Amino acid sequence: MKLVILDRDGTINADSDEFVKSPEEWRPLPGALEAIARLNHAGWRVAVASNQSGLGRGLFDVAALNAIHAKMHKALAALGGRIDAVFYCPHGPDEGCTCRKPLPGLFEQIGERFGVDLPAVPAVGDSLRDLQAGAAVGCPPHLVLTGKSERLRGQLLPAEYPVHTVVHTDLAGFADWLLAQPQAPRPGA
Repeated sequence: MKLVILDRDGTINADSDEFVKSPEEWRPLPGALEAIARLNHAGWRVAVASNQSGLGRGLFDVAALNAIHAKMHKALAALGGRIDAVFYCPHGPDEGCTCRKPLPGLFEQIGERFGVDLPAVPAVGDSLRDLQAGAAVGCPPHLVLTGKSERLRGQLLPAEYPVHTVVHTDLAGFADWLLAQPQAPRPGA
């Protein structure tokens, strides 16, 4: 199975310091949904791993989060794309969970659910903690220069980023890169 794990806020949709709390506040980044659809059409499955501490902070509830994701799924479906699963951490930074990025709990859950070897699964995000969570379980790290990392455009990547981080302008740039990679032959082919 070909699988990629994406962050949500700042990678797929515009991020907000005030949190994305409703479907009305959820706005896809230019070209992001088309990039996911292109990946799907090339046989890639897509999972999302997202910190959603606004739940724990009481800024929105699960019904609002589900409505946001329904809007995202509907917009993707209109382009012939899909996200196979959304995994999220509802905890705040001081709750001591193992699922809040930069800890790898969400990635471990995704690996278990899909039955995949995580070192073969690219992890894409717009922040250091996205990449740290993926790298902790061996996922190749990919940084998109949107959302939180937009400030890094035109600069060298800071030393604290995981070794071998590949940098892309945006999710469409990542999709272009991934789709240009040679595919390993399938067993028995």
